[in-house]
Amino acid sequence: MPEASEDGQVADAVRGNWVDRFAPSWSRPYLRLSRADRPIGTWLLLLPCWWGVTLAAAADPAGANPFDLWIFIGCAIGAFLMRGAGCTWNDITDRDFDGSVARTRSRPIPSGQVSVKQAMAWVIIQSLIAFGILLTFNLPTIILGIISLLPVCIYPFAKRITWWPQVFLGLAFNWGALLAWTAHTGSLSLAPVLLYLGGICWTLFYDTIYAHQDREDDALIGIKSTARLFGESSKKWLRGFMVGAVGLIGAGVLVALVPGGDILALVLALGGVWAMGWHLSWQLLRLDIDDPALCMRIFRSNRDAGLIPVLFFAATLLV
Repeated sequence: MPEASEDGQVADAVRGNWVDRFAPSWSRPYLRLSRADRPIGTWLLLLPCWWGVTLAAAADPAGANPFDLWIFIGCAIGAFLMRGAGCTWNDITDRDFDGSVARTRSRPIPSGQVSVKQAMAWVIIQSLIAFGILLTFNLPTIILGIISLLPVCIYPFAKRITWWPQVFLGLAFNWGALLAWTAHTGSLSLAPVLLYLGGICWTLFYDTIYAHQDREDDALIGIKSTARLFGESSKKWLRGFMVGAVGLIGAGVLVALVPGGDILALVLALGGVWAMGWHLSWQLLRLDIDDPALCMRIFRSNRDAGLIPVLFFAATLLV
């Protein structure tokens, strides 16, 4: 079974990642707590933010403004920090479970690289820096950012009480669609809510695939997941989540752009959602739930799937 290597590398980290190669040795356990050696989670937290700000700018008769560039960058920094804080919190709450699972026993806390007190201090440091970035946005966005802490705190406990912990992950990971839209517009509306709901369906899709890696270990230690719940019927459920994601994100595009009457922009934005749907279909076609390495590769490919709408939404600003 995978164990931490002598220099503390985590079993499921990307080989040759920048943390293991370049980070100072004293910082590596903390960066590993933040999953900086596994950047896919930051992407999956960030991409709904970029959906929100690019679609908000596309729907705005005035188009994009200079502050949108800071929203774009600030969300990227904030996603890195809050994903790090969330993962560290998750590792604190799951430290006993992680020591019993082959893929996770090499993480910094169960492998003894970091104490619980040190990890908790690291949560606070990351959260405070992220809060400083949040304060640069308007008041409604600040309020939304503070509210987002609730699903982040709840998620690690969901897998102990419900077969649907991926729903709670979706609630947390797609909050950026609401936040970034509000950072541009100053208020919420139906369009970002539809993006948010579509993002939750997308999370159910990719995180069910991810959870199939740990299906046997989770069964032994009593951890619940949609992967265990669906079992051999997973592809049928994943197809439904895919349709839900594409349908709801597409509906968000329609609500946002139809009032503006720009047909070319509408077709272009919907094309991005359609292309994302094809990417998810390709993932489903390749998926073998009994191949953990393949599940991880397909899970990681969702960075590309989520980037597609960002590029198409941004392109509408040029037409």
